[in-house]
Amino acid sequence: MAFYRSVGDLPPKRHTQHRRPDGGLYSEELMGEEGFSSDSALLYHRGIPAAVREVRSWELPDQSLFANQPLIPRHLKLHELVTGNDWKTLDPVCGRRLVLGNGDVRISYAVAGETSPYYRNAVGDECGYVESGSGVIETVFGALPIRAGDYVVIPRATTHRWLPDGNEPLRLYLIEASSHITPPRRYLSKHGQLLEHAPYCERDLHGPTEPLLADDDGVEVYIKHRTSGGIAGSIHTHASHPFDVVGWDGCLYPFTFNISDFEPITGRIHQPPPAHQVFEGGNFVICNFVPRKVDYHPLAVPVPYYHSNVDSDEVMFYCGGDYEARKGSGIGQGSVSLHPGGHTHGPQPGAVERSLGAEFFDELAVMVDTFRPLDLGQAALDCEDGGYAWSWSRP
Repeated sequence: MAFYRSVGDLPPKRHTQHRRPDGGLYSEELMGEEGFSSDSALLYHRGIPAAVREVRSWELPDQSLFANQPLIPRHLKLHELVTGNDWKTLDPVCGRRLVLGNGDVRISYAVAGETSPYYRNAVGDECGYVESGSGVIETVFGALPIRAGDYVVIPRATTHRWLPDGNEPLRLYLIEASSHITPPRRYLSKHGQLLEHAPYCERDLHGPTEPLLADDDGVEVYIKHRTSGGIAGSIHTHASHPFDVVGWDGCLYPFTFNISDFEPITGRIHQPPPAHQVFEGGNFVICNFVPRKVDYHPLAVPVPYYHSNVDSDEVMFYCGGDYEARKGSGIGQGSVSLHPGGHTHGPQPGAVERSLGAEFFDELAVMVDTFRPLDLGQAALDCEDGGYAWSWSRP
């Protein structure tokens, strides 16, 4: 995110001496992308960020993936994954369940009430969508309040932890990339400013505003990282607390963006999904469908036409409102539909006629389109509606 921020205590010039009140030097850390060739931030630590006392392995939550074979569309009922009061003992890091994934992106779901361990994803950026609940996410850059409808974008290798408020389940739809997650390039000027045709602007992005300082030592940080054999987990015990940054500045930091601040792009006839795009990553895009006025041509058909995803798999997470095009499919709040490349899909029987003359759709959904096929996590198999593939054939 090429939008400069400055927080806390900084020297007047980068890579120069920055001294503590006792005369000692703060430790300067450059956190940068693409080998010093892209966005970065400079952080000033009271301790030494590389100082680790102990390292051991972390057994990650189940990362198993199974091919979508034979090829069928799927309906997954994520709310069935955690029932009763089980959420009170789960946290958003160790309690997340892998739903779908490939080499570019992994989609998980978490229902949590416990504070997570300190955690950083060294594989890629993460984007968490808050379906419901509230809390705080603490990061090495500072703290951010989170609420329903927030996207929380966390750059790769950012140490953080989730603190649900505990009054109700914190439901998180988590998109883990193997790359960076950014606004779509077509929304940005050549220098990185969001342009006038973009459906949101910098005022809608909320980053940390003050340092978050802690003094404990021996803090454990759970790390998800890459190896030659795939993704693995390690736990590092730090000599000083990772939240010891007195100040930072730059264009790389975590931020929140609430889906209610997305200004939908509409037209006289049906707009294709790229009109709803909010972020992009390597080999995938994130779109959202928000309450909006619909097409106003006198002969408009407001619901989507049938379409074949020739180059991509389409994953839709239904997180609020009413889904006019999907009535009769069984889909509702907390559902995920997977429409794989090579399968034609679209509105349920009767939805086109019912939609004629509609002026407004009250729907809320987050869509991920991937350009490599998605496999199924064990969580998907545990909550699948086995009859969905035949829903277009029902009378």
